Amino acid sequence: MGNFSTIVFDLDGVLYRAEEPIPGATETLRLVADAGIGMVFATNNASRLPEEVAADIERRLGFGADPATVVTSAMATAAHLAGSVSAVLVIGTDSLRAVLERAGIGTTARAEKADAVVVGLDPGLTYDTLRAGTLAVAAGARLVATNVDPTFPTPEGLVPGAGAIVAALERATGVEAEVCGKPHRPMLDAVARLTGTGRVLVVGDRIDTDIEMGRAMGWATALVLTGVTSSDEAAPETVDHLLDSVADLPAVLGLGQL
Repeated sequence: MGNFSTIVFDLDGVLYRAEEPIPGATETLRLVADAGIGMVFATNNASRLPEEVAADIERRLGFGADPATVVTSAMATAAHLAGSVSAVLVIGTDSLRAVLERAGIGTTARAEKADAVVVGLDPGLTYDTLRAGTLAVAAGARLVATNVDPTFPTPEGLVPGAGAIVAALERATGVEAEVCGKPHRPMLDAVARLTGTGRVLVVGDRIDTDIEMGRAMGWATALVLTGVTSSDEAAPETVDHLLDSVADLPAVLGLGQL
């Protein structure tokens, strides 16, 4: 109960699903902020810039999030690669490309010029894109995944995530990707830089990413059932707190009930 200095929130499936806010999410964030508890928004979604993520939180939830509190798997990937590659072929969005370029990493569309192939969620994925990535890896480029989440939640149901694209390239090349997102070390280090040394609680909807990140860092964990993990898949002993939704978090923190 209580006494946490920082709450690390996942986004999709925890605070909202696509454009739809999770009931009680806005009120929860306001109560946490009013209590003086720090917040970090950590997402494996590599398709947006941190300022775009903060804008999405405000637009969907009406809560003003500071971009400096946002960590994405794209940012973790950029930190992982900075200084070790000259040019990468990006399978993902323009925002993923921009995050890499901000870190001084050049990008290229030419497979033979790439030191690495960086893979994120790519809504415009084509066979030609997969072909270029496969040829680049075959020529010696590193295969780097921003994350390997196989799906992500939407109001219509679960849809393919970046992990599905990574799996296609791994199968085509026979090369296992370096993974940067939760629960892997690049993302853990990126989140830890913002949490400080106090007690931390991770709130997520995936056992294999959010909860595993908390376990790896020795942080407390809370699993919500509004995203990927169903009540049939969750067991109370797998996490410190098993919640129907983020609306139950204030009671865990001793901030009252919504």
